[in-house]
Amino acid sequence: MTARTFPARISAIRAAGALAGLALALGACTHGNEAVTTASIPDDYRLRHPIAIQEADTSIVVFVGQGRGGLTAEQRADVMGLAQSWAHEGTGAINADLPVDTPNARPAADAMREIQSLFAAAGVPPNGVVVRRYHPQDPRHLAAIRLSYPRMSATAGPCGLWPEDLGPSIKNKGYIDNKSYYNFGCAYQHNMAAMVANPSDLVQPRPETPAYTPRRSMAFEKYRKGTSTATTYPESDKAKLSDTGK
Repeated sequence: MTARTFPARISAIRAAGALAGLALALGACTHGNEAVTTASIPDDYRLRHPIAIQEADTSIVVFVGQGRGGLTAEQRADVMGLAQSWAHEGTGAINADLPVDTPNARPAADAMREIQSLFAAAGVPPNGVVVRRYHPQDPRHLAAIRLSYPRMSATAGPCGLWPEDLGPSIKNKGYIDNKSYYNFGCAYQHNMAAMVANPSDLVQPRPETPAYTPRRSMAFEKYRKGTSTATTYPESDKAKLSDTGK
């Protein structure tokens, strides 16, 4: 080896070492990003599966045959129930999808007129119902009248997501750190959102309602006279056992 080639090889070895160090540094940065992403998942199931308040449609289907245009007693009850629910929770107009160019198009039009009369009797204004005509995509299915309206609804999910294994493994960071799995609490949040009657109760409390004035006045009058303000329930004596044989 000559004196000139030795410094050149030393420079090549130094350059290779610098590249290897740079590769290790980049690999360490990549591993750090994965750890930060995993740690960003909240431990609280209420934050991991939050309940969202949004608009959703409530709908019923009114089936109409080819030879009868009137509504049955059950269908009239369904229509009146929809109108009463719309008055309490509706956030928009009632949409009525009416089939056209079908074998039951004429009976469906007669049924739609009866539905509109029921809505009027329930207090729904004429501009509160929007009739939309549609052509069924599959002629084999019986075309029906669809009634729907938007309302505020609570939703959570979707559930059933398993990004990591639940078993004991060095790759399962939740198992090593003794943390709950990702899908934990999702079913509870989903069922809670489906059961709540008023979605606003999940965000804020309701205001206090006025006290019942007649009952309060009666209690104050008893207190003024010095008598007991407790309520007597004579019906409770009927549930007592008989003293016969004692």
